Amino acid sequence: MNEAKACPKCHHIRGKDEATPAWQCPRCGVAYDKAAPAAAREVEGGGTNPVARVRAPRNRFKTFRVWLLLIIFVLVGLDAWLTKLRSTSWDHPLRVVVYPINGDGSEAAARYIERLDAARFDGIEHLVKTEAARYGVGISEPVNIAVASELKEAPPLPPKQGNVFEIIWWSLKLRLWANGMDHYDGPAPEVRAFTLYYDPATHPLLEHSTGLEKGMIGVIKLFAAEAMTAQNDTVMLHELLHTLGATDKYDLGSNQPLYPDGYAEPGLQPRLPQRKAEVMAGRIPLSEARAEMPERLDKVIIGPATAREIGWIK
Repeated sequence: MNEAKACPKCHHIRGKDEATPAWQCPRCGVAYDKAAPAAAREVEGGGTNPVARVRAPRNRFKTFRVWLLLIIFVLVGLDAWLTKLRSTSWDHPLRVVVYPINGDGSEAAARYIERLDAARFDGIEHLVKTEAARYGVGISEPVNIAVASELKEAPPLPPKQGNVFEIIWWSLKLRLWANGMDHYDGPAPEVRAFTLYYDPATHPLLEHSTGLEKGMIGVIKLFAAEAMTAQNDTVMLHELLHTLGATDKYDLGSNQPLYPDGYAEPGLQPRLPQRKAEVMAGRIPLSEARAEMPERLDKVIIGPATAREIGWIK
């Protein structure tokens, strides 16, 4: 009695009482041992085997998706690189648009945003103009800041302790969100600053703000109080310069400015206390363990290391 067996070529199921030898298919006559390798090759090469016909389109679709994503990433990266190149050429004013958001839903933030206009950021524009001239940048208005109408939706916030992949995913989500929120009725901005305002009475301390070079987007947390203007302007300028490629110049653990790049006057004798803050350090170092936010914007400078990173020094 012959054993039931499927032919690798024609798929005929051998009956129990077939008369042909056990090594041969009763229907097509092929030798089982010879047909099996040929069938395997058909599957690998996408031949007439039905399994191959099912799998091949799936593989092609997967390949198409991978290539499509790669093309999208290349185009997004190229666009970001060209935008950054144009923005740091300093042959035209850097266009910044502020999109105010009520960060805590408070009345104080609502009132502050209601009074917000472009004149509120004149101090930042003046500081950048003064510092650019100090480095020989010829443009008369390096930065132009405009204000869009209030947004009612907050941006996706970064993961507090995310790994590299989570941060990359958040960055992509933020850029998609920002593109959907970009309702400003005017010249397209190069830097988009999403400013979240908080009542200092209920939020005496704010979490870190973020400035992304890829996409040139800032998510900036500020106080809804005129008395905090200098601190707000320092934080905002710090994040705006991040979008242009400037790096932090303070110790991430202690928040102390790093010598020498984080010092406004590294050659001062004695070195401490300093009299001004380097913008990417954000604080005035007073001792080895103590630094404070500047009370006025004229106490802030853009140091040579930062100037080089943003294209002011070649």
